[in-house]
Order: sequence, then C-alpha cells, then structure tokens
Amino acid sequence: MGRGKLNQGPSQAGTAGIGRADFCTSLPLAPLGSPTCLDKARLVTGLRTALSTLPVASDPPHPLPISEGGGESGREEGGSGRLGFIKAAGPALPARPRRLDPLRCPPPPRDRADHQLHRPLAMALFGALILALLAGAHAELPGCKIRITSKALELVKQEGLRFLEQELETVTIPDLRGSEGHFFYNISEVKVTELQLTFSELHFQPDQELVLQINNASWGLRFRRQLLYWFFYDGGYINASAEGVSIHTALQLSRDPAGRIKVSNVSCQASVSRMHAAFGGTFKKVYEFLSTFITSGMRFLLNQQICPVLYHAGTVLLNSLLDTVPVRSAVDELVGIDYSLLKDPVASTSNLDMGFRGAFYPLTEANWSLPNRAVEPQLQEEERMVYVAFSEFFFDSAMESYFRAGALKLSLVGDKVPHDLDMVLRASYFGSIVLMSPAVIDSPLKLELRVTEPPRCTIKPSGTTVSVTASVTIALVPPNQPEVQLSSMIMDARLSAKMALRGKALRTQLDLRRFRIYSNQSALESLALIPLQTPLKTLLQIAVMPMLNERTWRGVQIPLPEGIDFVREVVTNHAGFLTIGADLHFAKGLREVIEKNRPADTRDPRTSSAPPPSTAAV
Repeated sequence: MGRGKLNQGPSQAGTAGIGRADFCTSLPLAPLGSPTCLDKARLVTGLRTALSTLPVASDPPHPLPISEGGGESGREEGGSGRLGFIKAAGPALPARPRRLDPLRCPPPPRDRADHQLHRPLAMALFGALILALLAGAHAELPGCKIRITSKALELVKQEGLRFLEQELETVTIPDLRGSEGHFFYNISEVKVTELQLTFSELHFQPDQELVLQINNASWGLRFRRQLLYWFFYDGGYINASAEGVSIHTALQLSRDPAGRIKVSNVSCQASVSRMHAAFGGTFKKVYEFLSTFITSGMRFLLNQQICPVLYHAGTVLLNSLLDTVPVRSAVDELVGIDYSLLKDPVASTSNLDMGFRGAFYPLTEANWSLPNRAVEPQLQEEERMVYVAFSEFFFDSAMESYFRAGALKLSLVGDKVPHDLDMVLRASYFGSIVLMSPAVIDSPLKLELRVTEPPRCTIKPSGTTVSVTASVTIALVPPNQPEVQLSSMIMDARLSAKMALRGKALRTQLDLRRFRIYSNQSALESLALIPLQTPLKTLLQIAVMPMLNERTWRGVQIPLPEGIDFVREVVTNHAGFLTIGADLHFAKGLREVIEKNRPADTRDPRTSSAPPPSTAAV
C-alpha cells in the first residue's frame, strides 16, 4: 500500500496526516512542525500511555512523549515549531511529585515517642488553665474597701510613738555580775528614766508591711552598783545614758482564718552605739578605769531587751487593738453584718488597701449570703487620710436581709390611720361599704403596706436611688370577725438616699421622690385609684418615711478599731459604687484602748512568746 503525502498548502498548514491508504487521520497539531503519519492503533496506545502519566488534581499538564516505535515518521522541509502537548520522540519524563493540599490531606504522622513526651505537658497546661478560670469565676468581690494613705501615718506615728515610749520604759534588764582579777562587781535594779525618740519615720512597704525606723535615740538609765576590790567595798546608784540607739522594726499584716486583720510577724533590729556612766565616790578612778568593761556589758544586755519588747507590743498589744475591729456582729435585733477580710492587705509605698466582704445577713439565717454581682469598688484617690468605698451589693444585701427577716411591712389599724386618710378611704369605697352589714360598716379601717420583693439600690454619679415595690391592702376589721378586704393595689416608689459618716457609723437619709399606685386586676380599676394617690403619698411622707429614717440614721459601724473616728468626710458617687474620703481622729488614746482590751495574762512582756533569735540585732 502506498503512503499518503501531507499536503503542505496554506489550507493544511496546521494538519498532520496519519494512516495507511484510507486510514490516515488528520490531527490539528500545528506545533508539531514536520508532517507525521501514525498508525491509528499505535496512536491510541501511545495516548493511553501518556495519559497514565498525567498528574492528578489541579497540577498543570506536562509534555507527553510518543514512543519512537509508534510508526515511521518523516520530517518534511519547511516544517517547524515546538512541541505543545505531544513530543515527537524521546523517553517518557517522570511525573512531578504531588503537592499535598493542607485543607484535604492530614498532617504526616509524628513520632510516637515525641507524641508521648508532649502529651503530659499539654494536659498540665490545660489543667492549669481550667483551675485559673475556676478560681477567677469563684473569686468573691469585696462589697467594702478601705484605703489608709500615707497621710494618716503621721497621726498614727504620733500616737504610736507615745505608746512605744511607755512600753520601752518598762524594759527589764537583768543583773550584771562578774569579776576582773580581784575586782568583783554587781550591777542591778536597772531602770529607764528618760527616753527620747528624736528621729523617727513610719511608712508603708510593699509585701504587707508597716515599717518603723528610729535613729539616734537616747535613753537615760539608773542602776545600783556593788563593787568589791580586795577588802574594799563600795555601793550606791549611778546614772548612765545610752546614745545612738537605732531601731528598725517591720510589722507584717495578714488575714487570719476568721477573716480578721492581724500582725502576723514582727522583724526587729536594734543597736546601741555607745554608753556612758557617771561614776563618783571613793573608787571613782577605779570605776573610770573599768567603765568600758561595765558599760559594754550593759550595752549588750540593752540590745537584747529592745526587740522582745517590740515583738510583744506588736503581736500581743497591737493585735488586741485590732480585735476591736468588727468581723461578724449584730447590727440590731434582726440583721448582722460580715466584715471578713477576703485576702491579705496589700501595701504599696503610699497606701494600704483592704477588701472586706461587706455583706448583711438575717440573724435567723446566719449562713445565708447574697451573691455579689455588683461592680467592684475602685479606690484611686490619696489626698485624704482614709477612703472607704461601698458597692451596690453592700446596700442590696442590707435591704434583702431586712426583707427576709420580715421587717419591710407596716400595718396601721384604727386610730393609727390618720383621720383625713380614713375619711378619704371610706368615701372612696363608700359603694362597697354600704352594701355590708351594719356591724361591719362602722368597723375600724386597716391599711397594710408590705414590700413584695427585695428593694434594689442604684448608684450613679448623679445620685443614689432605692426602688421599692409593695402591695397596699385596705380592709375593715370588725371585732371578733374575719377582716373584710376593700381593695388591693400595687405601689411603686423611688427613694433618694444620701450617705454620711458620723464617727464610725455610715448613716443614710431617705427621701420619697416618686410614687404611683395601680391595680393588678384591670386598667379601669387603676384609673379609679388616681384620687387615692395623693393621700397615700402624704401618708408615706408623714408616717412611713420618719420611721425608716429613724432606723437608717442610726447607721452601721465601719470596720475601724475602737477609739478612732472619721472627721471631715466627703462623699463621691461613681457608676455602681460610692467612696467616702475622710480624716482620722483619735477619740481615745492608744494606751487607753489597749489597756481596756488586752488579756490579763499579757501584761508582762516576758509572758509572751519570744521573737526568733535572728530578729534581734546585737
């Protein structure tokens, strides 16, 4: 059979002929260049082989070769071009490695040992995160905060140094006995006659500490001497002085298990630089020769006695003063208040912050507590000696405690109802009264107000308001018969509240601002109650509000020690809480309060536990 020739005319420039005789197929393969005629079966086989090498997914196609044994091919003159998708000859090229799709393909497996190494660490981190979240979720917010600023320390230092001088004057120095060759001596009955704390500083130090630094203090001493030299004896009293006395003591404040602030530790360093004794008498020259030896011994003993006195004053006497700060105490016969310290006090260089629970509770339900969902009060100011902050929770817990105790209700019967109001009520319900029996018509009138849900306090920069919802019941009370109800309505009232500090008591003055009554039965009955709104509002103002203010003006005590009061207070409202800045005043001396409250068995410093040896610097 003859071979077909490719027509190289312009109309067939891009066509290659394939086949034998009538089996030559035209392919639109212009880039092949020279004309090629392939066997049809071999072409199919070559295409299958080439397609099997194609990459999957979206990879671009690669040039596919055609086997040389696929038939004879000739290259005609004038044919030129480059291979597009099929190459005329050459070995098959390997497929490009497949690129993994990170969205469809899983990550390569890790080494098992590496996986076991990281698993405990991941579990530990996860557990720590859960514990942190749980701790944050259950952390109780304070309802009351107190900040004592460095401005208060000057007043406290004056009173404290006065008390400290009295304590240091009671230092008991043991007798000093010894000998030097033929010289025997006995120093006894050492007493402090004068104490001058010239340079002193009291300041806060971070890590919950209150630091007292005394420099260049001086003491006057008097002691009895008994000296024996061979057969010569001399005795009498000598005046001495200790100079360059330095004392550094730090009180660590913390929260005890009962929620009370305590002095948990006292660190102390004390030293006496020099001592001088004024000797006289027959053996004056001998005394002056041996004075260095005697005064060195006394200086050593004095060093050893200063820190135990300060340790006793801090851990025993000062704690007896802190015991007068109320923790859980009764406000009246119905409710109590919990001022437990929630965590240790936080000291900075300029102030000491304390967060208290500040929650009221009914005395009949001592374990009940209202969840605190209010805003945490914030203290930023430092201009006054002390700042006290109260959140809305503080007042909400008070009102809910009185509500649970059943105190928020009032019943007026007969003569207790104002005469004008009695007439208005009988006229308003005349239609219902005339239909009753004569024995009931002239019965005493009863007016009962009962708060239906705990009142709520709202504190804004513009002021403090209290919202109250109560039921008002009007009835006739015939003798020896069940009462006959005339009407029942709902009362909504809004009271304004003004806070003030007097002494150590937080006091509140309430004033009725808004008032409305309506029926919970129908809108028509609510319209009929409009004439009663003014008389009932007058009743609240002249009968109910004075009773409330008489109780709220008594106030509730702020957690401060006995003998310390607030003066010159300033109240500032914020969003969700209010702050009161004030100065302090000692109504009683520190010594007077401590002597009143300290236990009887702690009057001698030697009966208290001794400080650690490292706290006394020699």
